[in-house]
Amino acid sequence: MSSNRDGKTRATPTDSAERLLQLLKTRGPQPAAALGEMLGTSGENARQQLNKLARLGLVTQRPLPGGVGRPVIEWRLSEAGHARFPDGHADLASRLILSVRDTLGDAALARLVAARQDETLALYRQALADATNLETRVERLAEIRSREGYMAEWQREEHGDLLLIENHCPICQAASTCPDLCRSELEVFRAVLGEDVSVERTDHVLAGARRCVYRIREP
Repeated sequence: MSSNRDGKTRATPTDSAERLLQLLKTRGPQPAAALGEMLGTSGENARQQLNKLARLGLVTQRPLPGGVGRPVIEWRLSEAGHARFPDGHADLASRLILSVRDTLGDAALARLVAARQDETLALYRQALADATNLETRVERLAEIRSREGYMAEWQREEHGDLLLIENHCPICQAASTCPDLCRSELEVFRAVLGEDVSVERTDHVLAGARRCVYRIREP
């Protein structure tokens, strides 16, 4: 429990509930049974925690279509649930972007994006300098992006492609105002992972996806 500015006590999620929020953020909508398994507990225990989170307005539920018998209920983060994760001072960043564009013009904004890209590229290249193969570079990049708030992970698919998965975008609102920020990030990934490596964004938060996913393929 915690108190707000008017001194009234309001409910806050427990540690188990916070873990559920984290799972829904990183794994997407899930049934209670699957969430319980991930937590190492029962589906009923997870369902009780989810009901508490629903009363706080942090999660919602919907029946999955198809099948027979009792419908499976899928749980997902609500807008308020997503808002609990870092936003990188979204409103301030968006206002600054608009101010630069309105005051100095599109060319000045483009120069700022280019400067940010050059700075990011230099930092990433330094961090990946001793990575001797593509898998190590992708793993290192995921670690960097996680520290920056993107909740990133990576995995190798059965046919050999690598995926860089970003479950959260701390600059989403700023990127909505200035889409060149997303283009810039993709160019940085291509530069640090290798000129002969294919990097394609297959899922994009700004296009309505739950997360950003980059498919990385060696020649």
